[in-house]
Amino acid sequence: MALLSDTDVVNVPLLDLVAQYRAIKDDVLPALQAVIESQQFVMGPSVPRLETAIAGLAHAKHGIACASGTDALLLPLKALDLKPGDEVVTTPFSFFATAGTIHNGGGTPVFVDIEPGTFNIDPAAVEAAITPRTRAVMPVHLYGQMAALERLLPPVRGGELRVIEDAAQAIGARRRIDGQWRMAGELGWATGYSFFPSKNLGAWGDGGMMVTSDDALAERLRRLRLHGGAKQYHHDEVGTNSRLDSLQAAVLLAKLPHLASWSARRRDHAKYYDQGLNDVPGVRTPVVDPANEHIYHQYTVRVERRDELQAHLKAKGIGSAVYYPVPLHLQNCFAHLGYKRGRLPQAERACREVLSLPVFPELTYPQLDYVIETIRGFYR
Repeated sequence: MALLSDTDVVNVPLLDLVAQYRAIKDDVLPALQAVIESQQFVMGPSVPRLETAIAGLAHAKHGIACASGTDALLLPLKALDLKPGDEVVTTPFSFFATAGTIHNGGGTPVFVDIEPGTFNIDPAAVEAAITPRTRAVMPVHLYGQMAALERLLPPVRGGELRVIEDAAQAIGARRRIDGQWRMAGELGWATGYSFFPSKNLGAWGDGGMMVTSDDALAERLRRLRLHGGAKQYHHDEVGTNSRLDSLQAAVLLAKLPHLASWSARRRDHAKYYDQGLNDVPGVRTPVVDPANEHIYHQYTVRVERRDELQAHLKAKGIGSAVYYPVPLHLQNCFAHLGYKRGRLPQAERACREVLSLPVFPELTYPQLDYVIETIRGFYR
């Protein structure tokens, strides 16, 4: 690793989608041109092809495309027919959509703390939070690492509780359970993925996907995304308009063959960061559960003097981000739920310490060296 002077500045963005585009444009542009020539822009043939492909990746029977990752969580919650007072147990350390969809689906989010290592929901806390009012549990596979589903499923089996996986950040992630690899999206009643452009598999706009192996649920989700009707102008219930554009499906189909190699490249970058940062006082590199194959949607460290470090990185041309600065249980919109600061200490501490570093596949090793050396220099 070459040492840098204090005046050296190398541009290292948090994410470089232009670099990705340059590498795959010969795959994507013809796919877009085919949709344009067909003029089938809404729910055209590329959509069911993508649904089949994503369901196959998840080891699920059905894929149901929708307009966003948020809708991919909201529609399964709508399918639960939640009534006032019904509860859904989830994590406070996640993007807002996790809890926002519970509220908008008619339920009450019940927040429990996270495991300090993986940042994922604490299964013991989930079990302790289940009451007669609980209808579902929504774990988040945060940053690309699966939650311990094998510890979450036993408390809900034998009852009417459902597990809805928030896999917005974890497409292609897997976990070894009882000696077998299980995919994110395989074990839940329903799972939501996001195709927001910054995701590991990102569209050129918004988009989402639900997967399930429950035939009846799949049929209902297809109705809910089309105004509640399986047949045009005939409506069995009040649904919504949540369709995936054919152009977005075409982009995603062109990108999908690259996903495994992109994820492997992210893992290589993470290993390189680990080696370069694991002896730095004030920095704790990510904890990976030995049962997991992480896809590193984010490479997130815990650091001392987080805000000072982030300002230092910015001054040196290095992108970074805080996912997430305020836990969901302390958001103003959920003040009526009565959570107070200190109630969920692990999530609150994580919000003060986490910082995500560039990990996208197109990073070069000189760029990685520059990030590592800049962080090491800050803590010298």
